[in-house]
Amino acid sequence: MESTHLLSSSKKRVKIHPHTVTAKYATHTPYSPQPGVHTHFPQPGDEGYDDAPSFEDFGSFLEETSDKKQLTEGRKWPLTLFGSKDKDTTSKPQAAAGGDGNEGGARAAKGAGKGVGEQLASFGEASVSASRLTWVGLLGAALAHGCLIVLTRVASERFSLGPLFLLLVRSVFQLLSVAVPLHRGENPFGPAGYRLRLLCYGVAYSLSLCCAYASLTFASPGNATTTWRLATTALSATLAFLLLEERLGLADGITITAGLCGLGLVLIPTADESNSDSPTDPVVFWRGAFGWSLSALAGLWMALALVGYRSLKERVGVGTALFTVSWTGCLLAPASLALLQEGWSWPSSAPAWGLVLGLVACSVAAFLGMTHALTRLHPALVSASQSLEVPVAMLLHLAVLPLAPTAPEVVGNVMVILSVGWLVAIKLLPARGGGRRQREEYEEILDSPIK
Repeated sequence: MESTHLLSSSKKRVKIHPHTVTAKYATHTPYSPQPGVHTHFPQPGDEGYDDAPSFEDFGSFLEETSDKKQLTEGRKWPLTLFGSKDKDTTSKPQAAAGGDGNEGGARAAKGAGKGVGEQLASFGEASVSASRLTWVGLLGAALAHGCLIVLTRVASERFSLGPLFLLLVRSVFQLLSVAVPLHRGENPFGPAGYRLRLLCYGVAYSLSLCCAYASLTFASPGNATTTWRLATTALSATLAFLLLEERLGLADGITITAGLCGLGLVLIPTADESNSDSPTDPVVFWRGAFGWSLSALAGLWMALALVGYRSLKERVGVGTALFTVSWTGCLLAPASLALLQEGWSWPSSAPAWGLVLGLVACSVAAFLGMTHALTRLHPALVSASQSLEVPVAMLLHLAVLPLAPTAPEVVGNVMVILSVGWLVAIKLLPARGGGRRQREEYEEILDSPIK
């Protein structure tokens, strides 16, 4: 334990004791203690040592009465749409009751392993439950993304609705998400001090969507979507390491690499596309190259957006993030429409409007599941799990627009499914003997004289 006084021109002499560590200070000027201020703590063997308050209680007293704690609580902001875990609300009653029950708390801390086991069991159940909900949300988001791909293609081919126009309609409908931060008493444009970073996140996300939807006009929807997801996963792993210093584990890295290889197999051109005997139209070639470039650029912007929200997860809720993406999309989608000179075509039938509403619902569900997962998981893991949208889109495409896939596409999609399944398994399945090892480590900490 350590007691320090910050004095100018002071020399510190530290005395080490088997149970306590105290620091005494010798100053150039005599020091006169102030009334009501403790300047000395009893040492073992001194009179009144056993009756002195513990250093844990002294530290709790300082924490409860310090200005730093009050300032920190004044800056608190609700975390996410799914609710925040406020640790202070649960710890305050314990701290208030700790002054009169020190001996009982010590006996409880050093008691039988039943209480420790119950604590570890409750902690483990809560952690596993939260992880399961997170991964269920991620898999649901991947399914929604797959449906979104097919719905966008059907709307374009059967109802002549342009992709960028669909993006604009989607952004307009999602403006209703402003009700979430207003209901929670939050500023829809983010907390003070984080609004510029939130704006950059919204612009990056909307630019990614604009590039991705615009690429559908110049490249095949399957290749554009696969390229977008491959670039997002690879770049999010790189940017998270460079900007946030978050690293992937060895097992995660191998699994993500296998999934990227599967996406690469899906991108292998068919025999008709790679036939070099037929002359290639330069216009067709450059249109395809431009579409692929837009898909890769969309991956870069999306990776920046994922990493950006990862850095804002403790200050910006999911509802505020959705509103930010919506209003920035309402500004950037018309600009992209004007730049690419894509025509306007409103839905003219009830099935077309139903398809548009289904597209909006899928986009909201995918955004909520993916963004909520960013509060707990690495951005590369979130993006890698969304690779499941490619095989889902292929299966739905076979049901809606029958077209036999090639052998590389089948093998690549199987690799993607296996990689995502293995990633979920290693995250949710408990390690053998992990609970016993955590219990032993926790008991060792409780029995240690240094706490």
